[in-house]
Amino acid sequence: MAEVAAGPILTRLQGLRPRRRLASALADEGARASLWLPVCLGLGIAGYFALPQEPPPWLLLPLGAGLLALLWLGWLRPGLRAAVLALGLLGLGLFVAMLRTLAVAAPVLTEELGPRWVSGQVAEVEIVDSRPRLLLRTSQISGLPAEATPDLVRLRLLRPWPGLRAGDSVALKAVLRPPPEPAAPGAFDFARRAYFQRLGAVGYAVTAPRIEEGADGEDGARRWRVAWAALRQALGERITAALDGVPGAVAVALITGDRSAIPDAALEDMRMSGLAHLLAISGLHLGLVAGLVFFAVRTGLALIPALALRFPIKKWAAVLAAAAALVYLFLVGATIPTQRAYVMVGLALLAIVLDRQPISLRLLAAAAMLILILSPESLLSASFQMSFAAVTGLVAGYEWLSQRRQPGFQDRGLLARLGLYLGFLMLSSVIANLATAPFAIFHFNRLAVFGLFANLVAIPLTAFWIMPAALIAMLLLPFGLEAWPLAAMGMGIEFLLAVAGEIAAWQGAVIPIRTMPLWGLAAATLGGLWLCLWERPWRLLGLAGPLLGAASIALASPPDLLVSGDGNLLALRARDGALVFSSLRRDRYRRDIWLRRSGSTTARAWDRDGQAEHGLRCDALGCIFEFAPGRRLGLALTGEALEEDCRAVEVLVSLEPLRGLDCPTPSLVIDRFDLWRNGAHAVWLSGRASRVTTVRAQRGERPWVRRPEASAGSPSGGQAQR
Repeated sequence: MAEVAAGPILTRLQGLRPRRRLASALADEGARASLWLPVCLGLGIAGYFALPQEPPPWLLLPLGAGLLALLWLGWLRPGLRAAVLALGLLGLGLFVAMLRTLAVAAPVLTEELGPRWVSGQVAEVEIVDSRPRLLLRTSQISGLPAEATPDLVRLRLLRPWPGLRAGDSVALKAVLRPPPEPAAPGAFDFARRAYFQRLGAVGYAVTAPRIEEGADGEDGARRWRVAWAALRQALGERITAALDGVPGAVAVALITGDRSAIPDAALEDMRMSGLAHLLAISGLHLGLVAGLVFFAVRTGLALIPALALRFPIKKWAAVLAAAAALVYLFLVGATIPTQRAYVMVGLALLAIVLDRQPISLRLLAAAAMLILILSPESLLSASFQMSFAAVTGLVAGYEWLSQRRQPGFQDRGLLARLGLYLGFLMLSSVIANLATAPFAIFHFNRLAVFGLFANLVAIPLTAFWIMPAALIAMLLLPFGLEAWPLAAMGMGIEFLLAVAGEIAAWQGAVIPIRTMPLWGLAAATLGGLWLCLWERPWRLLGLAGPLLGAASIALASPPDLLVSGDGNLLALRARDGALVFSSLRRDRYRRDIWLRRSGSTTARAWDRDGQAEHGLRCDALGCIFEFAPGRRLGLALTGEALEEDCRAVEVLVSLEPLRGLDCPTPSLVIDRFDLWRNGAHAVWLSGRASRVTTVRAQRGERPWVRRPEASAGSPSGGQAQR
């Protein structure tokens, strides 16, 4: 079927009208058109999150009624069924996203609170840089009414506190802040993710926690979560007691999902070598656990002829493998990415029970539909995008190869089979890297060049050594015999880390790439889907999408000026194209994000480098930057510089409010009030007129966007921007 030449098909289509051409082409594809159902659903969800304002809640009722009417109309008119179904799924995506947003609504702080007494139950304990970090289910925050108290608060402690465990009720004094907004327009929105996690505040403790008597009246779901968190913490302690150092921290990450104890240097090596995905619990890990249990159970039952000849042991093994994967899911915290992975693994095992093909694009489409309906916000996450991109590319690639595979594969010798296995492993790495590259560039601004070679060693090592040893250790742990399998696991992890460190040290291991615009990612995604989901020769048209996505990086110009929302950090694009910062000592987190998004690796300060080469002149009151002949940007650091800058520059950025000062010369003015109200600013100075965008303008008026008007401590003054 796949060998049909493109010529006869195109000749037949040329004699038809456009609508009939499309209908005929879809008919040639057969049932593969159904693979686009989750794509239509996802487009509806993406449309919801792209809205500048939140739709009114009352819209849910007419929207639901309209969806039912559309489905009824499509059922009555077969000729319109495909179009109506696509429109209905677009509306369904909008509907489920709105519903989910309303369902998870919880109080969020709107301003920083000085040291306050916070009491609640410890939901999770993590170790970050040798210091505990608590996720606290709050019951009371002094000075806040109950209706304004966040459900969850994340706090850093002053020092290690060994006796603290999940489930403890504690009281401590802490400084609390709202979840941070993006560091730059278009950057990662932590506040949006926190909203869907019901995380209403972050901060740090200023006193040691005081353990109190446990709270009564907890619901069953909360007790269930706390019990698994306590088990996870206890397992981590048992693992590190038997396996210390970096291998122990990695073992804890692979078994319990807690990566907080892995040193930054090891994490960076894994990222630069393209192996960071092995540390994030995903479909690979759940698949390995389920696969190991499946084959172990099936092999064991096959050794008992009375069972193997009378009962469907393959289906029994699939059920037990699903149960083992479910236990692993709860053990690693049942986060959204792991829930998604379990859905995919569970559906594959269900297909075995129902005598269906366990891995197919239809199965993948069903998993995507289920996940998007239950958790529509996951569409925006890098883990969702990269995992589905990799699996879709792999399934489509091997589907294409299976139609061309020559007979006699089973009759080949051992060496030939080993060579084919290595070839398939290399091909899998190539496909997965190509499929996930646009998302890695968009979210992380880096491309691991030698990830193919690293994965050729790391994936077999993980599948056949590290994870089997981990599974044996967990089976023997209740009997206190976990030491030797953990030691074997540690040897495999040391080898894995050595591979990661070696490849990360290679020259050019990582290519930093500046941020891909959103439209470029959309083009690459839709083009990749077109290439993978269709079967006929017209699928090759999808290659234009990734090419356009790659071109978008060069077509989109980066900002020439970045100003943080609090005014503490500024960055200018120098004449050589590099970012130079107002300071290298403050706000390292935001500075690193700006640097990464610009495609750079080295930060420079304009108060240390030669200022002449940057076109920048500074004094104690501010700076003047000549970005083009006769065109100047003024950076007023104090109020004394405003009067002069208002007469001498085209663009003015003031870290002080203008307070009604007449400033007629600049075509663009950004003052302290603008920064406070609209967040970080990005300014483009090239072209005839300067343009600006802000974090607030890109985020819109949404439930997860904090409204500064409701906050205390706003700066005085106003804005003057034309």
